[in-house]
Amino acid sequence: MTHPCHHAAENPNKPAIIMASSGETITYGELDKRSNQVAQLYRSRGLKIGDVVAICMENHPQFFPVTWGSQRSGIIQVAISNRLTPDEISYILKDSGAKLLISTQTLLPIAEQLKASNPDVPQLIFGVNDERNIDELLADMPDTPIADQAAGSDMLYSSGTTGRPKGIRMKLPEVAFDALNALGALAQMAFGFHKDCIYLSPAPLYHAAPMRWNMAVHALGGTTIIMEKFDPEHALQLIEKYKCDVGQWVPTHFVRMLKLPEDVRAKYDMSSIKSAVHAAAPIPIPIKEAMIDWWGPVLFEYYAGTEGNGFVMCNSDSWMSHKGTVGLPVNCEVHICGEDGEEVPVGEEGQIFFDSPNKFEYHNDPKKTKEATHANGWTSLGDVGKVDEDGFLYLTDRKSFMIISGGVNIYPQEIENALITHDKVADAAVIGAPDPDMGEKVVAVVQPADMGEAGDDLAQELEAFLRQSLSGVKIPRQIDFRAELPRHATGKLYKRLLRDEYWADKNESKIA
Repeated sequence: MTHPCHHAAENPNKPAIIMASSGETITYGELDKRSNQVAQLYRSRGLKIGDVVAICMENHPQFFPVTWGSQRSGIIQVAISNRLTPDEISYILKDSGAKLLISTQTLLPIAEQLKASNPDVPQLIFGVNDERNIDELLADMPDTPIADQAAGSDMLYSSGTTGRPKGIRMKLPEVAFDALNALGALAQMAFGFHKDCIYLSPAPLYHAAPMRWNMAVHALGGTTIIMEKFDPEHALQLIEKYKCDVGQWVPTHFVRMLKLPEDVRAKYDMSSIKSAVHAAAPIPIPIKEAMIDWWGPVLFEYYAGTEGNGFVMCNSDSWMSHKGTVGLPVNCEVHICGEDGEEVPVGEEGQIFFDSPNKFEYHNDPKKTKEATHANGWTSLGDVGKVDEDGFLYLTDRKSFMIISGGVNIYPQEIENALITHDKVADAAVIGAPDPDMGEKVVAVVQPADMGEAGDDLAQELEAFLRQSLSGVKIPRQIDFRAELPRHATGKLYKRLLRDEYWADKNESKIA
């Protein structure tokens, strides 16, 4: 059985979704009925297979009834970050061709602004008391399946770390609506997800990985515990309370949990965890070592993108024997290419390309699609890395983040990984800033654990710390301090915003 509708028929009272803070629970029976009502509502409004619906919601109990309603009615769903500005959301609505926007009362001020900028996109909003009240509209819909059920898909937008976000569009699946997709099969076979698993979801649901992994759990029949907002100690409490055995994380979650006082971490029983899947950013080696020491060899790492063009993974044992790797290719071949497009020797760095049957395009941007495509038809996410003699892939950084100082290529990720292991550092970003002699200089922007310690003494301490493990060319020529870095809730750092700021005004003080 590989769809919530089947689990609803067999075990309608089993929890499909539990909200972590409120405890609100949606059973499989309720999830099936409500997703049917969503699909019926789409058809009543003239939405057909292949049409686009946008949802902009916080981690809300009705998020997955909506997504499953889209999935079973052949809708292309665009999940939009609720943290974006009205202008940014408006751009995505227009670019995607959305024919409907679904949101919540929490985001009503933004929705009101979007009415003016997108008058042709109707709105349905949970919790409002006007004609847009989706609760009342759904209550009037049949809770039985629509006549033309078909597998839908998502079109998610890049988070815009290097410019305007681009929609990543793939063809609608040519399978039955209740067929298990590739991610669901992978979750089951590679990561040990199963029909009775308890999955902890700590990240925003509009992001590709949390949305897709939660839906994979629902397809298999497990229960998902949805955190409304991540808090490191609350995550530990939930693991113990619900005996969570699987979950999907990003490195910043691990960093924040590891920086809890040791007595706090020791209070909670982590023995239920069997599969802690992580991705989204390279993880510093000491952080992963510490997590394996704490939770055991239950960490599974993967490297992939929303584009779905390739998948690389490793378990804890293979990582321990190849520290720093993101793993071996699963459904693709990996090619490392130089600037000339030719493959480089084993051990040398270059742009990572995937050769796989999974194709994608950037919506309304053939130029970007072409830039991501090799002459041989391979495709790239824009990352730089290398493979070793055993075929294991190692990530270096985003190509666009590379710093060229005096003709030397410097990748910020290695410096950031070292900084984050310092006890006095809560977060760190490394960028290239303008330099009259070298072209660019290495600048570290650090979020201290205690902002009161920001200043020259801490900068000197961090510089000395970095010199223990990094060559002189990689040592920041400038260390600035911020109370908070512009990091996406999914863990991705908006490094472009920092870099643009430094290049916009070369003389402005950067200590805030």
